[in-house]
Amino acid sequence: MSLADLSANLLYVAFIAYLIATFVFGGAVKGNKNGSFKSEKRWGKVAITLTVIGFIANLGYFFTRWGATGHAPLSNMFEFTTAFGMTLVGGFILLYLLYKTPVLGMVVLPVALLIIAFASMFPSEVSPLIPALQSNWLAIHVSTVVVAEGVLAISAAAGLVYLLKVVDLSKNSKQRFWLEAIMYSLILVLGFVISSTYFSLTNYEANFEYVDKEGQPAEITYNMPPIFGMNEYVALTDDAMTPLAETPAVINAGKLTTVTWSFIVGTILYWLIRLIARKRVTAIFQPFVKNVNLNLMDEINYRSIIIGFPLFSLGALIFAMIWAQIAWSRFWGWDPKEVWALITWLFYAAYLHLRLGKGWQGEKSAWLAVVGFAIIMFNLVAVNLIIAGLHSYA
Repeated sequence: MSLADLSANLLYVAFIAYLIATFVFGGAVKGNKNGSFKSEKRWGKVAITLTVIGFIANLGYFFTRWGATGHAPLSNMFEFTTAFGMTLVGGFILLYLLYKTPVLGMVVLPVALLIIAFASMFPSEVSPLIPALQSNWLAIHVSTVVVAEGVLAISAAAGLVYLLKVVDLSKNSKQRFWLEAIMYSLILVLGFVISSTYFSLTNYEANFEYVDKEGQPAEITYNMPPIFGMNEYVALTDDAMTPLAETPAVINAGKLTTVTWSFIVGTILYWLIRLIARKRVTAIFQPFVKNVNLNLMDEINYRSIIIGFPLFSLGALIFAMIWAQIAWSRFWGWDPKEVWALITWLFYAAYLHLRLGKGWQGEKSAWLAVVGFAIIMFNLVAVNLIIAGLHSYA
């Protein structure tokens, strides 16, 4: 068995272990009906053991893939996103050892599973680095960013648990609307996985020629029926679906089509869940948080950000600018990825200012943590997949 095959198998083992651990964490929390926490302690030990086994397999995937590729496995969407899921789980394990919070595992592990499933929809073949990435700064810059984002994502998980506990779902309010919107967005990721898997199994492919932003002819391959067409497109595949709209040259219509299909399938799935359950998605999960310690969730939220923010500052700004100077002879160039990294940094800086200077704790802090994670995911999904820039190789 090659290192690449071993790496893939270890990632599969990690996925299965996380999946089983999610249900065990759920059982531990659900079984705690009288608030004695005996069920959480007993089954929580089983769940965290499974999580650690999965994390060890996840680390095994990371280092065996590193051996197979000859470089840090952080060079494309598949590698970065799987590493993101891994650091998210690693951070949770450390927090669990400190705080013994099974309910946090019910949120962190499903999000990690969605992230890994999302990664699996991208090409995972081992390939040599493009010249722009052939630098030691790949491991330094990207690894720091992925660890920082994994830690920051834990703050959002704690914030979400806090909100599920305090928001009154029986009343029509903005808080209820946005909390449900968060659940909807997570289901959209599942919609991406389902739609990508379906069209992949059906071997769908459609080729088009178009004119790129430099005015040169180029080709694009769609792996889903094209909803959007590239600039001045011409179909090269017989019987290919005619795109409904043409996009500017700066937009990748193929990836925009993928995102749109994810929205379509995810939205259908969301309403199916609501139809079957006959309640909002948030109402399905709220019973699991009835015994949550709100002060503890608020502390985890805050501590995650005061750890993750300096790491993000170091990796996404300082290390990134050093590498940009080496690779492109300039520290800053207003590339979309650079701009959104700055927006993310400014947001968490504002979080710390509001928390420490204005006393924004509890529910306000929880909402900010969730919004911060939404910005990270927008950067990961929309900026990488739709907006063209120097980082489009990801």
